[in-house]
This record gives sequence, structure tokens and C-alpha cells, in this order.
Amino acid sequence: MKQPDRCCQRLSWSDLDLAPLKSLIQLAKSEDLSAGGLRNGTATPGDHSSALLDPSQTVTASLRARTALTLCGLELAPHVLAAYDSSLRFDAAARDGDTLAKGDAIGTVSGPATSLLSAERPLLNFLQKLSGVATLTRRYVDALGDSSTRLLDTRKTTPGYRVLEKYAVACGGGWNHRIGLFDRVMLKDNHLAAFGDNPRQSAIDAVSESRRRHPDILVEMEVDTLEQIEHALAAKVDIILLDNFPVPQLQQAIQLIGDQAVTEASGGITIDSLPELASLGLDFISTGATVHQSTWIDIGLDS
Repeated sequence: MKQPDRCCQRLSWSDLDLAPLKSLIQLAKSEDLSAGGLRNGTATPGDHSSALLDPSQTVTASLRARTALTLCGLELAPHVLAAYDSSLRFDAAARDGDTLAKGDAIGTVSGPATSLLSAERPLLNFLQKLSGVATLTRRYVDALGDSSTRLLDTRKTTPGYRVLEKYAVACGGGWNHRIGLFDRVMLKDNHLAAFGDNPRQSAIDAVSESRRRHPDILVEMEVDTLEQIEHALAAKVDIILLDNFPVPQLQQAIQLIGDQAVTEASGGITIDSLPELASLGLDFISTGATVHQSTWIDIGLDS
């Protein structure tokens, strides 16, 4: 019996490890202040624009949505500010996952003007990037309507930003597929070819070996023909990934699989195709588009 709930998760902020995230923040800081990423560095480190201000000057600035958005990155904001000045204060007026209208308040930042001006761009970069992912994800989820089919992300993420981008997908109402290579077996043609020339037996042997080594890890198999579905069912995989199937073949595939495995459609998924796919009875639809086709969202920090 298939168990769709075992095949996805929705990352929360508490699931994330702060240590690598703080390293990202430090990298962003070094890019601005000390030529991080350049071999020869700089002989003049620092923020020479903000240094022109009176160091005792303080300021309070408001973060606001300049367009409708689904918010993500607010939990990271205090850590960005703390990397520049522990006296910078952040007061949130919204939460990650909130859908805001143009002009809605996100929060306020207060403290030394010199520190805030140095931290402004990295702070906005994180918020705008992650809110862009969350906002596009929300559009995709809304396109599925009231369907029981769940939208999944993929491993097509920005290197170093995976958990943040997957968290942003979750904030937008999507679900997280496997996080990496460590938490699921994904059998594709190249993997199966290593088990021999008989594709059916190769699938059976590959799944058997996976169960022997890691009985608790889910096994998913990618198929691109109806014939391969029989191989996957014979091997007793947990999930069958239907890759680039046209709608009529998806309907046949879903009937063939029934309750024997979890169904996931992927490949060529667009926001316009989701309403039709939503009615087919798939367990999941996966796409990397919510990350790699997202655009930054306009958020302002104004005093």
C-alpha cells in the first residue's frame, strides 16, 4: 500500500542548521567589505560611504513590500544584522509564509546608521531572493486549486542555498522532495544499466540491493514509458516518477499503478499545465521551476 505522507516533508525554520547559513552571511559581508572572492583582496577594506556619517547617529527604517508577495527570509534577518552590529534591532511585523499586499509592513530595523547602511544590501538580497521563490511557489500551488495532488521541489537549487530555497518553497505552500542524495534512492536509466542488460531484472536487483543496505530509505524509480512501469511494480518501488508523460499516458499510468506505488509526475511542468494535471489523481507533481525560474521580489528599506 502506498504511503504518500512518507514521501515528502515541509521544512520549518527549526529544521535548518544555522552554522552554514551564518557562513553564507559572512561570505556576503566579505564580498562588500573586504573583496571576498577576489584573489588579491583589497588594500582598503570597509564601507567608505557609511564611514562618512557621524558614528553616533542612529536611525529607524521600515521594511515594506513594494509589490504583492509571499514572504520568506524574515527568520534570517536578525542573523544578518547581528553579523554587522549586535546593537542593530529587528522588530518583525509579519512572518515567513505570510502573503502581503503592496505597501504592507514587514518589520523595522533600528540602530547605528553606519552599521545599518552596511547591512542593508545583504539583508535585502536574502529577503528578495527567498521571497521570490516563495511567491512563485504560491502561484503554482494556487494553480493546483483544491486538488489533493501536492507540489514538490527538486534538487535544482543554487549551490550553498539548498535548505534556504527549499524552506522558501515550504513557505510558499509547496512540499519538499528529497533534500539530497543521502535521503532517498532514485533509480534512473544509468543506475539500472549497471545491474545488467535485462531492464526488468535490473530494477528488481537494484531495489533488492537498496533494501538490503538501507531498508528504511525510500526507493523511487524514474520511468519514461508505460512498459517500464511494469518493471518498477515488479521491483516493488515506493515511488514511480513519470517523466515527461503526456496527459493521456499519465492517465494510463495512474490506472496501471493504482495503490501499488506513489505517483509523481515531472518534466515539462508549467503553471498553465497544472490545472489539467490537478484532476488526474497524481500524488505529486515535482518541478524545479519554483526555484530556478523565480525572480527577486521588490522589498524596500526606507527610513
